[in-house]
Amino acid sequence: MRQNNVILRFNKVSFEYGRRPVLSETDFSVREGSKVTLMGQNGAGKSTIFQLIMGSLKSESGAVTVTKGLTMATACQVIPRDEMGFSVKEFFEKAFTEKIYDIEPRIEKVLRVVHLSVPYDKILKKLSGGQQARLLLAQALIQDPDILLLDEPTNNLDKQGIAYLTQFLIDYPKTCIVISHDADFLNSFTHGVLYLDVFTKKVEQYQGDYFAVVEEIKARLERERMKNVRLERDIQNRKEQVSFFSQKGGHMRDVARKMNEKIEELEGEIVEVRREDKTIRNFAIPCQEDVSGRILELKSVFIMRNHKPTAKKVNVMLKKRERLLLVGPNGIGKTTLLEMLASGHAKGEHVTPGIRIGYYRQDFSTLDFDETVYKTLSNAMRNGTEQELRSCAAGFLLDAEILKTKIGSLSEGQKGLVAFAKLSLERPGLLILDEPTNHINFRHIPVIAHALDRYDGAMILVSHVPDFVKQIKIDQVLDLEIL
Repeated sequence: MRQNNVILRFNKVSFEYGRRPVLSETDFSVREGSKVTLMGQNGAGKSTIFQLIMGSLKSESGAVTVTKGLTMATACQVIPRDEMGFSVKEFFEKAFTEKIYDIEPRIEKVLRVVHLSVPYDKILKKLSGGQQARLLLAQALIQDPDILLLDEPTNNLDKQGIAYLTQFLIDYPKTCIVISHDADFLNSFTHGVLYLDVFTKKVEQYQGDYFAVVEEIKARLERERMKNVRLERDIQNRKEQVSFFSQKGGHMRDVARKMNEKIEELEGEIVEVRREDKTIRNFAIPCQEDVSGRILELKSVFIMRNHKPTAKKVNVMLKKRERLLLVGPNGIGKTTLLEMLASGHAKGEHVTPGIRIGYYRQDFSTLDFDETVYKTLSNAMRNGTEQELRSCAAGFLLDAEILKTKIGSLSEGQKGLVAFAKLSLERPGLLILDEPTNHINFRHIPVIAHALDRYDGAMILVSHVPDFVKQIKIDQVLDLEIL
């Protein structure tokens, strides 16, 4: 195959999810060996595009064409819930349609690439979020695909893991399409951007590095905004003239009629504000009433050494407005510790009786995937009204249609926004946050950081995003690696 041939093409592709349009006569192409970013608002349909490429979904009209004979593999955002009971070896075997007799040497090789060391009989649900993220990538790489599709591959990865992945993609000789909200990561290897516009339902194609494309899109949107300002000013002036002429009668009424026709024409030229530019509203997570004194005391923790839990003494106490940052490499035991604290089963910890715990899990397992968004928020709300619930939801871009949707049908980013809306309605006294920026659109992250920084209760935070952590006042840091 000649280098730089087009190997993937969308030709007038339209697709609906249920009754919701996702793509409308979309055109774009990807060339052999290119590294492309697919960007767009949470819930716009980026993961749907991956499924259309893979063939697991079929378009309503138009054609998705992939060069015959090319292989594809995808690393999804999360391991499917029904596969969490698989062993590591079974998870890799599932990547192939036929039995692979030398699977263990292949697993050993690909785990070295992603710098992951786990027993092959380890059950997936017992791995940390970072280990699961590396495993998802390894399962795609073991197939050695011609087209590699990566959906939020940096989620849960620590700094070292992101560095390894970045270098791998720079060196990868084949085609790669990546969905991610990590701007620095994307800019390190991107040749171009496919921008899914949630308003037009079309994909716009741009060449250049990620930062340059983002600035180009911002400039285009600003031009559209300024055009709207000019049109609205012109329309208002004409409406005032119409009102004046229509009262004069005779010929003046004909003038008014023609001016109304012109007004309708101008109104048709107004570009609707791009919905993907909407950011969640500033919000607060109210603290539980009548909370004072010690909220949490932690005397010991378990960390993982050589795949075995080891107890270590610590001395942590949190009161109101005190925040603990929990750090350490993937697999050290951060998520396990947070789970134990949230459930009240951690040894060596004491949470003051009566303290409500708000827990943001990176896998969203605190949400009932079979429940609607409305029911989820309704169950979380404490002494609020219907209007307050809907106002809270709207602030997180959860409109009336989304409120009727089951949690399991949402994108990962939308699940994250539901989780934050739920926390704000729960009014916790202790907030436990495990990678709260995973899957979240970068536009929302400063708003979330501001809300957390103003939170009056005690907080435990795990995050591998330094720029996010810098926006929140941290009182204590517990590094599990150096215990």
